[in-house]
Amino acid sequence: MISLIFVFGVAIGVYYLIVELERDIVPISQKVSKRLERLWQVAQLGMKEKKYLRAEKALLTILKLDQKNAAAYNRLGILYSRQKEYKDAIECFEIASSIEPSASSLHNLGLIYYETENYPKAALAFEAAIKLEDDLAARHIAYAKVQEKLDNEDLVIAALTTAVELEKNPQSLQLLADAYQRAGKDDEAKKVLARREKLILPAGRTTRVKRSRRVVY
Repeated sequence: MISLIFVFGVAIGVYYLIVELERDIVPISQKVSKRLERLWQVAQLGMKEKKYLRAEKALLTILKLDQKNAAAYNRLGILYSRQKEYKDAIECFEIASSIEPSASSLHNLGLIYYETENYPKAALAFEAAIKLEDDLAARHIAYAKVQEKLDNEDLVIAALTTAVELEKNPQSLQLLADAYQRAGKDDEAKKVLARREKLILPAGRTTRVKRSRRVVY
């Protein structure tokens, strides 16, 4: 009987201990949440005003409170890339991708690899980004840029064709025409240029619009 009373007493004690802990945890959690919100505001304002040291400190503090915050790593990578600290930027984007793979973090990683002339890794990063989100023309154009550096003209043409299908404009059509010309496919290039001129000619105008030889992208 005494043992039953003891067990019952322990159970009640544990119950009230859990209740007390929950009372303590809730305010602490709210405090952390508010602090994170303030830190994000500081980081975003610092990035906007180009006060990178302030933004960096805020983001690093966020990561101390939340070590698996992929968004903070991604933002920190952008900050480092703006300062041309590419090694640190790559590390941040890779960590962000490992925690929570996203098309934006992988695309950013591809851009940094491209900037540092590591074209094979850039291609892999852009391919991974496209697998997650394939409906943005900019991703396919970026992939085409890398494949151009790797002398894979067929892949360049395929990527730019997809970009034109997603977002047909004079710029994307010019890029595709240039790719056809580099590949020696002049007839295809002329067809694409004809499509381009239809977009840039005002209704009813029959004169040809002089185009630039190359659109830099």
